[in-house]
Amino acid sequence: QVQPVESGGGLVQAGGSLRLSCAASGGTFTYKPMGWLRQAPGKEREFVAYINWSGGSTFYADSVQGRFTISRDNAKSTVYLQMNRLRPEDTAVYYCAPALGGSNHRPADFGSGGQGTQVTVSS
Repeated sequence: QVQPVESGGGLVQAGGSLRLSCAASGGTFTYKPMGWLRQAPGKEREFVAYINWSGGSTFYADSVQGRFTISRDNAKSTVYLQMNRLRPEDTAVYYCAPALGGSNHRPADFGSGGQGTQVTVSS
């Protein structure tokens, strides 16, 4: 079974940037639609961004629109999330997961992520 492996998180000041990566363990995500989700302590998992199989179509949560960019490199079977102008409310564990269909902008539209990568934004 293909397992996502997220990396790139860390501690950053508000206004800073981070780039998250999602690689595939045990297979490939090439040509699979993918998404990024996040979960803050005490909160439910939240949709962040979606990308189709080719990278030609993307969709973002309102809270990150204009600040985050999802992209992919199918040759490397890797999905990225470039996060700019980070805010303290972006603090969460970030997961990538394959899209299962449906609207592609709800947590239920995505499969299980990996261990996740922690992003902490200080004010």
